[in-house]
Amino acid sequence: MILTVSWSAFSAPTGYMSLASAAFFGVGVYTMAILGEKLPFIVVILIGAMLSAILAFLVGLSCLRLKGVYFSIFTFGLSELIRHSVLFYEMEVSGTVGRLVVGMDEVSIYYTLLIVMMVLLIAVRSLGRSKYGLALQSIGQAEQAAACMGVNVNTVKVYTFAFSAFFMGLAGGVMVTQWTYVDSRTAFNMFYSFMPALMAIFGGLKKIRGQVVGAIVLTLLAESLLIKFPYLYMFLFGTLVLGAILFFPTGIIGILEPGEKWFERHRKNKYAAS
Repeated sequence: MILTVSWSAFSAPTGYMSLASAAFFGVGVYTMAILGEKLPFIVVILIGAMLSAILAFLVGLSCLRLKGVYFSIFTFGLSELIRHSVLFYEMEVSGTVGRLVVGMDEVSIYYTLLIVMMVLLIAVRSLGRSKYGLALQSIGQAEQAAACMGVNVNTVKVYTFAFSAFFMGLAGGVMVTQWTYVDSRTAFNMFYSFMPALMAIFGGLKKIRGQVVGAIVLTLLAESLLIKFPYLYMFLFGTLVLGAILFFPTGIIGILEPGEKWFERHRKNKYAAS
């Protein structure tokens, strides 16, 4: 849910399809793996989140002038570049692949992630209601017109990109504490680049509750298919997701919207009559 909502905070209003989530998540993971024994837990996850945000800021300065599929390819290539760079360093320089991780109990991990998730939801909701949220929406609808109206489109995009990466780094730093070992293939797995986008689109890209619902439903669906159909898991999962996106482009929340609108009209009419 954290990765999905963080990804949507930037990509949903602007229309820029980022596939760099794995890079920012992995930075948080490796920060905890390297510094976990040297510094307090809270300090380490904040350092990892800041490093992820700084990386996103620097990348945003160079690539957010790209649009469409070019931006998506660049951001996906960034994740793969970092993954292979870390692997090369470990194999050729340090001589050891991967790192042991300082673990935490599952209850502490859960409540830490829950706190991060609540802070993220509040921050994203506040962002959406601010002038920056309106600027992001204007960029997604007509970027040239937004620039002509005085919106500093590059600044808004770069800072929002860094904002989303900050929470991805936080999630990575916390999540890795439930693993005993991590390497570049695990930390920068392309799964973390594609799943947040799929979850947001599946649930409903334009609304926070849709993104949350999409993350919950797809996670439970993936776990269920993996247990019941381990050899057909990827085929069935991919087919279901593609079918849902094809026939319900507005996501799960979009299916429920007509009923919600009818209920709201009925409630207002009833209130007016009383």
